[in-house]
Amino acid sequence: MSNEATTTIDGTGEADLHGRPAVAMRRRGACPALATPMPTGDGLLVRLRPAGGSLRLPQFAALARSAAAHGNGILEITARGNLQIRGLRAETVGQLAADIDAAGITVPDGPGIEISPLHGIDPQERSDPAVMEMALRRTLHDLIASPRLAPKLSIVVDGGGVFGLSALSADIRVVAQPDTGWLVAINGDGETAMPVAVGPIEAAVSAVGNILSLLAALGQGSRTRDIDPARLRAYFPAVDNIRCIPSRAASIPLSGLHRLADSKTVLGVRPEFGQMRASDLIALLDLAEAHSATAIRLAPGRGFFFLGLQADRVPAMQIASAKYGFSAQPGETSEHIAACAGAGACGSAFYETRTLARRITAAAPALFDGSLTLHLSGCAKGCAHARPALTLTGTATGYDLILDGLAADRPDERIAGGRIDFAIERLARSIEDNRGAGESAAACLTRLGAIGVSKALRQE
Repeated sequence: MSNEATTTIDGTGEADLHGRPAVAMRRRGACPALATPMPTGDGLLVRLRPAGGSLRLPQFAALARSAAAHGNGILEITARGNLQIRGLRAETVGQLAADIDAAGITVPDGPGIEISPLHGIDPQERSDPAVMEMALRRTLHDLIASPRLAPKLSIVVDGGGVFGLSALSADIRVVAQPDTGWLVAINGDGETAMPVAVGPIEAAVSAVGNILSLLAALGQGSRTRDIDPARLRAYFPAVDNIRCIPSRAASIPLSGLHRLADSKTVLGVRPEFGQMRASDLIALLDLAEAHSATAIRLAPGRGFFFLGLQADRVPAMQIASAKYGFSAQPGETSEHIAACAGAGACGSAFYETRTLARRITAAAPALFDGSLTLHLSGCAKGCAHARPALTLTGTATGYDLILDGLAADRPDERIAGGRIDFAIERLARSIEDNRGAGESAAACLTRLGAIGVSKALRQE
């Protein structure tokens, strides 16, 4: 959608939504690993990815207890399936690191390597991505640890199977092929990344090493999109002759019971909007352990899988999950909402994102047919969602509405704080009144455009 017009819904007053002066904007920094925590509105934030995205239940519980002791007790799972711990202070980051070490949790150095969440247990996967990750880290250790690489450099190893990673965009993608080989591609997701090499594991590792060498030579902050095509072809002369079938993301929801091809079961759960309190997480983990679960696997989509549950224990776990603020049933509306920590958890945010999310799900069901993502961002940083979406950005005077964009983009509409419920109701009603037969909410909004939406929001 284009930004055809920018208008304002008049409201009363110019005060901050919370009756306070605007908080100075904190720029999103580099990847906030243990060694480089990121300042946020509620203290320091640490993002970590345990080796293989896997934790035993006692390890996960120990991590939650440490988050409560040394942070503000809020943990998050990102859209890429990484863990975040919020509210840390400079003097407590080291204590968190010591607790992680004491729990036997391994957090590899360097850029995170994201691998398929059900690696090694999904009988449908083509090759085990954990084997490829180990080969990359062992063979390319010095390159991967190079300070000349961009802190946010992303590497994905997709073994295929029920929950592949084709929806994740990455600088470097290593994808298992049907003939047991590996495809290496750069700068994109499963459909858009450019293939540069294909072959057995040794050839794939060598190709990744060449890409990392190119990036290190370009200098810190460089991403694969910055590599000169001529230099790329010098390393990969066969690049134009590689033919592959683009991998497409599975449409299976994360939440709920999943039966694997070998009759094993896993239970997918999502903390509401990706955020959980340590006390709720610990209670859920204790119950899961009592029901025979042994481990969890972090997964893209802001959730994780319980492993080891017996099928007859799953209904009790699904009921308990809801009690503790987790969704364990498919089709929950919250799956289509990306919400940041919000006011009350982050000092940079201008509104309580989760409170508004619950009001919107009740008042505007027309928005949630699965065709779009609603991004609720407390400020213009847009921490919760890095892709264009239907976005509400908090401001000192209300909200910026962006029909298809990022939190910092030029708004299609400005909404005064006291008018937000009215605006959401009018937006949903406009979709209901104007949607054609079989037309999705996203398609309807695209057709209406900024001018049509503005007109709808101003109707009394």
